[in-house]
Amino acid sequence: MTLHRLLSGAAALALTTGAASAEYALTILHTNDFHARFEPISAYDSGCSVEDNEAGECFGGSARLMTAIEDAKARSDNWVLVDGGDQFQGTLFYTYYKGKLAAEMMNNMGYTAMTVGNHEFDDGPEVLRGFMDAVEFPVLMSNADVSGEPLLADVLMKSTVIEQNGEKLGFIGLTPQDTDELASPGPNIVFTDPSDAVQGEVDKLTEEGVNKIIVLSHSGYGVDQRVAENTTGVDVIVGGHSNTLLGDMEGAAGAYPTVVNGVQIVQAYAYGKFLGELNVTFDDAGNVTEATGAPLLMDASVAENETIKARIAEAAAPLEEIRNRVVAEAGMAVVGDRDVCRAMECGMGNLIADAMLARVRDQGIDVAIQNSGGIRASIDEGEVTMGEVLTVLPFQNTLSTFQVSGATLVEALENGVSQMDEGAGRFPQVAGMSFVVDPAAEVGSRVSLVMIGGEPVDPAQLYGVVSNNYVRNGGDGYSMFVEAENAYDFGPDLADVTAEYIAENAPYTPYTDGRITIK
Repeated sequence: MTLHRLLSGAAALALTTGAASAEYALTILHTNDFHARFEPISAYDSGCSVEDNEAGECFGGSARLMTAIEDAKARSDNWVLVDGGDQFQGTLFYTYYKGKLAAEMMNNMGYTAMTVGNHEFDDGPEVLRGFMDAVEFPVLMSNADVSGEPLLADVLMKSTVIEQNGEKLGFIGLTPQDTDELASPGPNIVFTDPSDAVQGEVDKLTEEGVNKIIVLSHSGYGVDQRVAENTTGVDVIVGGHSNTLLGDMEGAAGAYPTVVNGVQIVQAYAYGKFLGELNVTFDDAGNVTEATGAPLLMDASVAENETIKARIAEAAAPLEEIRNRVVAEAGMAVVGDRDVCRAMECGMGNLIADAMLARVRDQGIDVAIQNSGGIRASIDEGEVTMGEVLTVLPFQNTLSTFQVSGATLVEALENGVSQMDEGAGRFPQVAGMSFVVDPAAEVGSRVSLVMIGGEPVDPAQLYGVVSNNYVRNGGDGYSMFVEAENAYDFGPDLADVTAEYIAENAPYTPYTDGRITIK
């Protein structure tokens, strides 16, 4: 509790001697990491067919989310609807419409505010600005200096105040500090420390008489806990980025809410599979006296709003020819789950890395490296459509070939495993090489026994590497590749390469073979 709150609370008591203190109840409805999943998804977070949806086997989708939001609003006398970032990127809907369909759906659902996620910068400040111009609510980001970016300066606010039911609510936005590595914000934006940024906005809002403060944070569950620990005056953090499920259900990473330093931290997984509902009670001084709730599963028991369903079907029409084309067959499900692929060798990682290496091996390429953050879904057993492949690999990345020394390759692998305990997307999936990881070792010395072509890596030798253009240009911390020799970033689209490889090896059977060993 801040000194300001203590003093204001004491003053209020002195002025209202004998009067009962009033409580302020607020329902916070929240989503995060929607990633253009306007249509229902399968249990694998991939596409779900009309037949499976009608059979009750699908989750999420905008039509279901609309129903759940309307029902939740009806249960509350006082609500806000907020988003923890990453509405952009993930399906053909984004590839085709960019931010336009997201803006339309969020306006229809009545969002109060959202924060900028790193993927909101995937197509530069231009597309983000277009989205901001289209939405009817504030989009926030506190931990960046955007004054040097003309498209966002004086438009993208750090925080905002909304008066509701006689009280002022403060909202602060937060995005990953390493967004310049994760996306394409351009050279004019400087990202800063999250705790310092939040505290600066809290102090400003507190001076304006705001004592109910909600941070919308696209920074991950771990960072949210650190921000809660390192700041004063924050009441609630609505998270995103780490796709964390909180609650008492199987697979949850912690309690809903998780309470750190008196701050209520919530997150609702991803892809519209859940709608978060946190019911908070504040006292006169703005302190949280009670917080209860749960992420609500968007399964078949939630009816689809027919108007929204029809609109999404209309929006999908131009995409049908592309995504319904059957390109191959999978002999069994290919696992691309982020919890697996960001921690160890996985079937989808091997498939993509093998496909990359097979495509360019005759060009003198020895190894392939694919960042697991670029792997966005699994593929079900049976027919594989181009739409499914594009859901796995939505970023329109191209193959990049280049040469680096063995020492640089080891440095790259060390970077790849440096944040594996946080589930970071830089974790490397590889082909043409193997290595051992000790997660308990100090960062920078976790990798050992690196083998290339059956031989120990030679630090001085020059090796041919294939990756994607995002990694080659320093994305996910792979800055050691920026100055690589003979770099060519304009190869074929990674999704096309992967689809063709599955087709050539159909029915494709996923596998792991020990190329990455976790101690």
